[in-house]
Amino acid sequence: MEDNMKETQYPYPPQQPYSPPPKTNGKAIAALILGIFSIIIPNFGILIGIAAIVFASFSFKDIKRRQELGRGLAKAGLVCGIVGTSIHSLINIIAFIIAFNSSFWEAFNNR
Repeated sequence: MEDNMKETQYPYPPQQPYSPPPKTNGKAIAALILGIFSIIIPNFGILIGIAAIVFASFSFKDIKRRQELGRGLAKAGLVCGIVGTSIHSLINIIAFIIAFNSSFWEAFNNR
């Protein structure tokens, strides 16, 4: 019974050529990693945050020009870099004010 019933075969439609998926921008990944490190690492957080901001700004240009992925990574790296730089700048300013007020004026009072 199965031999008598043959299915009609239709030709397959032409397939599109395979194109690889777009790459993720490496500078955007570096900006995110540096941005996270700028928040976590206490002593060099300002410098690492500035590097994250620079990498993020360069990656925005590359992503737009090359049509790559990673715009969200670059935004997150930029935000983390700004947050890390501002946090560590405020910490350094407060520490400098405390140290300056306590030691500097005591030296003049002891004379």
